[in-house]
Amino acid sequence: MTHLPAGRQGLAQIRYYIVEKHMENFPFKNETFQLIGVCMEVHRLLGHGFLEIVYKDAVEYEARQKDLQYSREREYLIEYKNIILPHKLFADFVFFDSIILEVKAAEEGISSVFISQLLNYLKASRCKVGLIINFGKTKLEYKRLIL
Repeated sequence: MTHLPAGRQGLAQIRYYIVEKHMENFPFKNETFQLIGVCMEVHRLLGHGFLEIVYKDAVEYEARQKDLQYSREREYLIEYKNIILPHKLFADFVFFDSIILEVKAAEEGISSVFISQLLNYLKASRCKVGLIINFGKTKLEYKRLIL
């Protein structure tokens, strides 16, 4: 695992890891492998160039076909100084009540902004594993983040 210092948006106290492709042991390894496979199938059939919502719909279709336990657009409340803020976060998908999957369709690839966004979702949800999947390039891109 590559240890990285936390990014932007008040995440200075969060330590996280981006899982390298050669890593053997990390939480939810089989589940994240399965989800990446689902996304590879979607990318193989649709290619790149669609809006995010199209990829989300296709991922949801594949998840249903494979009978994977998930929720879409799960809402998370944000605590701040012992209050709940009026605005909420909405994770694209939560699989197995443990893995947040964020879908992107960005030609420029997976940016530090996307990583910061997923870290915020992990913090708010108390999930420990997240996937950023980018369908916006000719080859599917993904990153696993582990708190």
